[in-house]
Amino acid sequence: MDARLNLFGSPTAGKFLKHLVSAGQAVTDSGLPAATQELVKIRASQINGCGFCTDMHTKEAVAAGETAVRLSLVAVWREATVFTEAERAALELAEQGTRIADAAGGVPDEVWANAAKHYDEEQLAALVSLIALINAFNRMNVIVQQPAGDYRPGQFK
Repeated sequence: MDARLNLFGSPTAGKFLKHLVSAGQAVTDSGLPAATQELVKIRASQINGCGFCTDMHTKEAVAAGETAVRLSLVAVWREATVFTEAERAALELAEQGTRIADAAGGVPDEVWANAAKHYDEEQLAALVSLIALINAFNRMNVIVQQPAGDYRPGQFK
């Protein structure tokens, strides 16, 4: 399977992706726990049907020491006992922020309030930025049908 467009060979897409990656560095360098960042990226990517990003972030999480059990349960986190309350709040915010078009009023106040119980203002800023960023990456990859399965941890570093 080939992508509809070679994002990595296009000067325009390459320049755009470079800026997205640069923006992501602000989140990486924030106080938001790295494990939470990967869980959020995986969950948003699952919702958006982005195989490329799901592949990438699952493999990056494994390389960073995440367990197979937790990764297997990301899609059903509500029923899983392996996530902290803070991670559950981040996953809920990620879901609501990813499905924003499905909600007439956007992210519900109670979802935001729950996240705010677990994260300070800077971590919330990082979390919101991360959700917006992974959704942008997901949309690009889904639109061009970027194939999944061949990603190697650290491939883009």
